[in-house]
Amino acid sequence: MTQEYNGEVFVDSVFLVMCNRVAAVVMAVVMVAIRQESYGNNAPIWKYAMVSFANVFASSCQYESLKYVSFPVQMLGKSFKMMPVMLWGMAISGKVYGMQSWLVAAGVTLGVTEFLLTGPTDSSDHKGNSLYGLGLLVVFLALDGLTSTLQEKLFKEHKTSKWNQILYINMLSIAASLFTLVSTNTLGPALSFLTTHQGFGKDVTLLSLSAVVGQYFIYSQVQEFGALVLATTMNVRQVVSILVSYISYGHYITGLQISGLCLVFFALFYKSVRAVLDAPEKDEQLPLSPGIAAEDKSAAAKV
Repeated sequence: MTQEYNGEVFVDSVFLVMCNRVAAVVMAVVMVAIRQESYGNNAPIWKYAMVSFANVFASSCQYESLKYVSFPVQMLGKSFKMMPVMLWGMAISGKVYGMQSWLVAAGVTLGVTEFLLTGPTDSSDHKGNSLYGLGLLVVFLALDGLTSTLQEKLFKEHKTSKWNQILYINMLSIAASLFTLVSTNTLGPALSFLTTHQGFGKDVTLLSLSAVVGQYFIYSQVQEFGALVLATTMNVRQVVSILVSYISYGHYITGLQISGLCLVFFALFYKSVRAVLDAPEKDEQLPLSPGIAAEDKSAAAKV
């Protein structure tokens, strides 16, 4: 969104989202064939559509925000992802999170915030951060948390495979993106930019391939471990990616940034240790229905 091609910058984030989704559908079709899975929808179409809607607009807000805020500010915004995921989990799936999960989320969020605010995090020049850009980040956080929560719900309620979800959700995302491009008369200019600006097509292809690989790991982690673990992993990735850039480009790191990193990894280490020690217990669980609770009490009384 900031790279110049023949002196011009491509500004249509929805078109980039559509290209990413086309690549994902192609990969899903191939993988479903290789794994000999069914091409039929394993869940109601409207449920796929809900995930698709949230995903398309979350991705669009993410790309669009790069026009108005710097890379460190966007990374800072993403560090708050654990909280929206937990709130959506409570609202949609009726989950109950223990104090341990809330403390870990707070520790990771504070650690990432300290890391990003107490030292240099980007060497490139960005223009000032606008309220509009920050607003886009807030919308992205809300919709991204909703997306992973709905994906987790699909896996649990309908036993869908990750490739089945990737196929249907991305097909619907293509339709939503195409409708947006056509209705706003931006499809033609986007295609014209693609065909007339050297190097743009290559960058779009690389971006789309990266997005496909990212989707595979995202869906795999949501399927195996849930939306909250995914949010935690994303926070660690953000810190590590900046840390690697520091090492690669010889930037210095401040003492406060080191303490922020320590806080992040201490919080995650604590969560891992408690998970081992409290294996029989669930820190994240669905509430028992009144009927089940009554049966349990009745059985206990008989004993």
